[in-house]
Amino acid sequence: MKTVIKRILSFGSLNIDHVYQVEHLVRPGETVAGNQYFRFAGGKGLNQSLAMARAGARVFHAGKIGADGLWLKQLLIDNGVDVSFVKVVKGPTGHAIIQVNRKGENAIVIHGGANQEIKASEVGHIFKEFMPGDFLVIQNEISAVPTIIKQAASRGLQIFFNPTPMRPEVLNYPLRLVSYFIINEVEGAQLTRRRRPKEILEVMQENFPQASVVLTLGERGACFSGPGKRIAIPAVKVKAVDTTAAGDTFIGYLVAEIAAGRDISNALKTACQAAAICVTRHGAADSIPFRRELPK
Repeated sequence: MKTVIKRILSFGSLNIDHVYQVEHLVRPGETVAGNQYFRFAGGKGLNQSLAMARAGARVFHAGKIGADGLWLKQLLIDNGVDVSFVKVVKGPTGHAIIQVNRKGENAIVIHGGANQEIKASEVGHIFKEFMPGDFLVIQNEISAVPTIIKQAASRGLQIFFNPTPMRPEVLNYPLRLVSYFIINEVEGAQLTRRRRPKEILEVMQENFPQASVVLTLGERGACFSGPGKRIAIPAVKVKAVDTTAAGDTFIGYLVAEIAAGRDISNALKTACQAAAICVTRHGAADSIPFRRELPK
């Protein structure tokens, strides 16, 4: 029997990262000269869409940008992502101003911009294009997240939720509609008030018995807990130079593998392999590997 590959709607952030290398982080009232300036594509939504597309999935991205972010839309197009639901609005694209000093320490100012212009009243028409069994991937860097989750559930989509950045209001989201939680240890602790991975998984399953939970453990790999199943997968040992976008790469490949009908054990292994390649490279979007780069 032929496996039907699910369509994936990635409803998420699109950011521009402005990075300045400085001798030291600026102090109040001080003006410093930047030694170098870099502009990078960013946002967890964009990163995860790229990862899923590079893994071979059929991905649609929904979100908003300003006119200054048109190149982000083109980047998605160039990687095979359908951008029919990316809208251009007045005002700036979401962005970050990042200072990095000689020691590698940073200071970051984030402005939500167009990411915070998503209105609950605009969401419904997007989901009319998707069918029961399709996937929604969403994080917490955009507005209207509770409505998006409810609309996806009403259409029968499987919902993959990565609650980053984790804020208190997440606890009031309609979390019982979530199909898969993909969380790290910090987010797990905030959701469960537990710190040990085993306890985090146990409490998550007690609180959300309808959901599967993937808990990422950095260099220790990842764990999965679902109805009647518990799996632990070790990380691939590599020399890391930059962990930016490693989590998004893991999530993107994991969802892409599940959408393609792979079992969860193999999906986790593939996601760990992709994340391992990512951390050997500098940058965010540029560090996300293509499937052809993974071991056979």
